[in-house]
Amino acid sequence: MNGSSRREPHAAHPIKLGFVINDIATEKDNYTTVRLARRAVARGHSVAMIGLGGFIYDSDGTVHAHAHVPRRTDYRDDADFLADLQAADAEVARISVEALDVLMLRSDPAEELNERPWAPNSGLLFAQLAALRHVIVLNDPTHLTDASNKTYFQHFPEEVRPVTCITLDVEEIKSFIAAHDGHCVIKPLQGSGGQSVFVVTPDNTANLNQMIDAVVRDGYAIVQEYLPEARNGDLRLLTLNGRPLQVDGKYACFRRYNDSGDARSNITAGGKVELAEPDADALRLAGIVAPKLIRDGMYLAGLDIVGDKMMEINVDTPGGINMAEELTGVDFSGHVIADLERKVGLREHYNRTLSNNELATM
Repeated sequence: MNGSSRREPHAAHPIKLGFVINDIATEKDNYTTVRLARRAVARGHSVAMIGLGGFIYDSDGTVHAHAHVPRRTDYRDDADFLADLQAADAEVARISVEALDVLMLRSDPAEELNERPWAPNSGLLFAQLAALRHVIVLNDPTHLTDASNKTYFQHFPEEVRPVTCITLDVEEIKSFIAAHDGHCVIKPLQGSGGQSVFVVTPDNTANLNQMIDAVVRDGYAIVQEYLPEARNGDLRLLTLNGRPLQVDGKYACFRRYNDSGDARSNITAGGKVELAEPDADALRLAGIVAPKLIRDGMYLAGLDIVGDKMMEINVDTPGGINMAEELTGVDFSGHVIADLERKVGLREHYNRTLSNNELATM
């Protein structure tokens, strides 16, 4: 499967689906958001792409947004779909956010750090208003606010996490590194995609001050013990409703690695991917973190696993569905859209009395 066009089963009851993104101009055709949106359109649903700066709180107390709207249903692939939305004459509509059935929050806060630091929190606040109007908002916007940086990971059981120090103090960082025999990873508390991530070894301590400066200039640093298995990359395992995403016996899972000598395996940092099955350690870790993911309404998440530890949990813009589909030939994105259809049905069966947090991982 390469994301090409094909005949999709239409849902019995079309739904209105909104995706909150950073900005339509910065979307890329290999993003999970684009794959999900195109699959939803192909299944007969209406889709709206809402940038973080597109929300409107009207004088009558209703929430609207300026959104980019697909003009067709027969897109060849993700690139064709995105080209339509990014075209100079793309259709932009003023939509009622409250009339949506589902609002998926797919913006990356790290992209807004420098130019628009106000944007991520503003998007979450508008999303909370939508949830009060019984729009199903995923992931749950209240708990996403709590997860605005990597300290969220420290609320998961200690057993799943590497030993970690979070500080702005340079001497504290150096002391932690010394206590771990000069082997550590330093990265920003707020960030994604492998930006400003450094692996410290006894061989490169001459550059330690520069590494620390590069991280703490934007805020707190996370310093973690180095896991030797990381030299072989990491495992990305996607979860849905708090559990590993599995369709037709295949997991949405792959190994990310970098054979260029760069320690980062993130795809945006030049990493590569290969098909991988989650091993016993990965499934055990997924089982341990599931209760909190479910309790917090984290509908779609990405677990980054190295050996028997979890390096991170991505709950803002977990990606990789398109890569998992291309490696396995399994329609994971169609499964996600069908699951959203199911949630909308449950909301109506219960006369909109279920809370957003309940519906998020139900």
